[in-house]
Amino acid sequence: MFESAAIGHKISKDVYKAEVPALRAALLDAQIELFERKKMPVLVLISGQDGAGKGETINLLYEWMDPRFLSTLAFADPTDEERERPHMWRYWRSLPPKGRIGIFAGSWYSDPIRERLLGHMSLKELDARADQINRFEAMLVNEGALVLKFWFHLTKDAQRKRLKSLASAPRTAWRVTQWNWDRLKTFDKLQEAAGHMLRMTNTPQAPWVVLDGSDDRYRHLTVGKVMLDAIRARLASPEPARPPVAPMVRVDTDGRNVLTELDLTLKMEERQYESELSRWQARLFELMRDPRFKDRALVCAFEGADAAGKGGAIRRISAALDARQYQIVPVAAPNEAEKAQPYLWRFWHHLPRRGHLTIFDRTWYGRVLVERVEGFCSESDWLRAYSEINDFEHELSAAGIIVIKFWLQTSRDEQLRRFEERAKVPFKRFKITEEDWRNRDKWDAYQQAVCDMVERTSTGEAPWTLVESDDKRYARVKVLRTVCERLEAELARGLPDGVHAGAWDRILSPETAPARPGKSQAKRKSKGQGKHKARKAGQSKKD
Repeated sequence: MFESAAIGHKISKDVYKAEVPALRAALLDAQIELFERKKMPVLVLISGQDGAGKGETINLLYEWMDPRFLSTLAFADPTDEERERPHMWRYWRSLPPKGRIGIFAGSWYSDPIRERLLGHMSLKELDARADQINRFEAMLVNEGALVLKFWFHLTKDAQRKRLKSLASAPRTAWRVTQWNWDRLKTFDKLQEAAGHMLRMTNTPQAPWVVLDGSDDRYRHLTVGKVMLDAIRARLASPEPARPPVAPMVRVDTDGRNVLTELDLTLKMEERQYESELSRWQARLFELMRDPRFKDRALVCAFEGADAAGKGGAIRRISAALDARQYQIVPVAAPNEAEKAQPYLWRFWHHLPRRGHLTIFDRTWYGRVLVERVEGFCSESDWLRAYSEINDFEHELSAAGIIVIKFWLQTSRDEQLRRFEERAKVPFKRFKITEEDWRNRDKWDAYQQAVCDMVERTSTGEAPWTLVESDDKRYARVKVLRTVCERLEAELARGLPDGVHAGAWDRILSPETAPARPGKSQAKRKSKGQGKHKARKAGQSKKD
């Protein structure tokens, strides 16, 4: 990956001065058109070796372009808030909306390369992270984003020369620390780790551009031209062609499916309901205060037919909890800010911290339910959403978040009865709309979409619980019981592999990461202790 960047590319001062004015003007025009049309977001990843000119290039882009439509996202060690959530959380929150350019100084590549360099990540784990990143970037591209990835390369001699030059100049000396000189000693290891990661993630939808970072003029012109050509090409092109998809496979040719097999006649008498409700609310209260839950979090996702009782079930959960410990997120049609982002973006924003619960009243499954049935997205979009949703929930589970999903099912007759009741009761009228009545005409289409959803997204980590809800009392108790039993089982099982009590996905920079105790370290420690004991013995003898 680095051969072409190691041959010493250079641009003369005269050529640079001649080309920059036209390039700046063209970049500015493309940026303004991008903002006005809001066709796509542009993600620019600036990565590379220390001293290769990453900061200078970012500063130059701000000089050449309109800073009002640029944003720079710099990532160092994760904060306490970021450590308490999946490692991709902070990157999802920083995605630029359509029409803007986001420059990432440090990105989702920085952490795995650093951990591999420190010996904290095996090659197999690095490959798994690369595969996860490829799926993430493919999702961004499928959602319309333009992803540009730059790696600035230096040879070992060029990096040493560059660091000496920066350290000797009063204006830039502050940028070179002892950590940079120590990092130079790991040059070969960094080349190996970074080269492997770049090869694994050099995909057709988001390829790497590897540049020689030793000549500022060459680096600046190349980055500017690559950005200009890529933005112009995307602005000039029609909507990207959707990849071909296999037709949905149907497995219910006998008319039976997971919904038809539910026993909707299940009921619970009032006296039993009061007893069971109190029992499971008390148990939930205890579990949410269990010391083991301090290192976990809980997400409850509610979907269901209109008037199936989602709100009532949610209220029975929240009634057992301290209001400071949970958040209820009602999900409606996306607003303008949410439409400018990938569809999962707004759900990432509401993920809970350790020791907390987030309840989603309607969820990310809208892509494969409402958007599918109503035609708000293409067939290829909702078909690929199944795997994207599974990836999303896998990331939550791997970070220690317990995901519990409910589908509340009523019969068509019971739904009609509840609709009519809501229309008659003044304080329930807000619950029934013309859209609810219209959706009843598409009952069969929605039922088929639900069956496909359960079939494709009920996983071992995040299984679906189907709730018979013609009787509200029975449904509410089943929801509470399921939450308690699942939460109790997860707490007994313990934290997932790689998640540590007190900090999730702990990522430390090289200067703050503790050294792993090896043989030589143990010898040094033993030798140091021996000297300390000798000094102490000598002091005692002197006294």
